[in-house]
Amino acid sequence: MSGGAPEDAAAHEAAAEQEAAAEHEAAEHEALDAYSAAVVHVARTVLPSVASLRVRGRRGQGAGSASVLTADGFLLTSAHVVEGADQAEATFTDGADVTADVIGRDPLSDLAVLRARGAVPPPVTLGDAGRLKVGQLVVALGNPLGLAGSVTAGIVSALGRSLPTKAGRVVDEVIQTDAALNPGNSGGVLADSRGRMVGVNTAVAGVGLGLAVPINETTRGLIATLMRHGRVRRAWLGIAGGQAPLPPALAAKVGRRSGLRVAQVVEGSPAERAGLRRGDVVLSVDGQRIDTSTAIQRLMVEHAIGRRLEVTVWRNGALVDVVAVPRELTDA
Repeated sequence: MSGGAPEDAAAHEAAAEQEAAAEHEAAEHEALDAYSAAVVHVARTVLPSVASLRVRGRRGQGAGSASVLTADGFLLTSAHVVEGADQAEATFTDGADVTADVIGRDPLSDLAVLRARGAVPPPVTLGDAGRLKVGQLVVALGNPLGLAGSVTAGIVSALGRSLPTKAGRVVDEVIQTDAALNPGNSGGVLADSRGRMVGVNTAVAGVGLGLAVPINETTRGLIATLMRHGRVRRAWLGIAGGQAPLPPALAAKVGRRSGLRVAQVVEGSPAERAGLRRGDVVLSVDGQRIDTSTAIQRLMVEHAIGRRLEVTVWRNGALVDVVAVPRELTDA
C-alpha cells in the first residue's frame, strides 16, 4: 500500500494540472466570445449609419466616410475629406445613395457637417471620449480603400495626443488607437463597446497607429455651431512660442516650473498692440495658466473675440501685466 502512495499523488497532481489547463482554455474561449460579441454588437448597431463618401470638388476627386448625426439628415465627417467641395455622394451599407451638401467645415478641428437631400438611416449615438481608458476596446467603422462597410477593432493605445492640421494649429485630446485605419476611413466612426461614437477617425500616423478626433463637450459644441452657422468663429492673439523653464525663484513664487517663451509677435496683431514682446515668458492669460501654444489656443474661442484679457508675463526679471483684445481669426 505504501508503495502506491507516490503514484496516487502524481496521478492526482496530473489530474489537477489537466483540470487547471481546461479551466484556463475555457476562460480564454469565454474572453474571445465576449470580445467577438462586443464587436459584432457594435457592427450591427453602428454600421448601418455609416456612409461611404464620394467627393468631387475644385481639387479633384476624393473619398472618405461619414456618419449620420440627426434623423433629419445631418452627417458628420472630417474637414479634409470635403476640402474644396460643395457636395458629396453618400452611400450606405443597404445600398441607398443620397446627395449631401457641405454645410460647414472647421479645418482647425478637422470636422465638417453635411446635410443629406434624402432619407437617411437612424443617427449614431454620441458618447464621451473623456471617459475612455487606455486599453479599452474600440471599433473603427468606415470605408477604407473603397471597401464599404469595413470594421476593425483594437484598443485605445493612448489619450491626449495632439494632431497638427493644415491650418497650422493642433487638435487637442486626440485618441490614438491600434484599430487598423486606411485611406477612406477618415470621417468614419470610432465607437466604444456599447456602440457609442467616441471619435471621428481622421488620420493614419503609421503602421498600427491611427488617430481620431474625440467626441466630447468641446467638439459637440463645434459640431452644433457648424450645423447652425456653417462655420466656427475663433479669436486670434498673434503670438507664437514654446515652453520654457522658469527661473527657480519665479518657479517657487508662482508654483510651477514653466511658461511660454514668445518667439514671434505678429506685426499689427492684438499681441503687438498690447505691448507683448519677443522674449517675454507668458505665465497666464485671462487668469488661466499658460505654458504652451496649445494652452493659448484653447482660450481663443468665440467669446474671447473683442474681450479684454489680462496677460501676465515675466520680462527682464519682473512680472508685467498687459491687456490684449483678441480679434476674430478670419483666415483658417
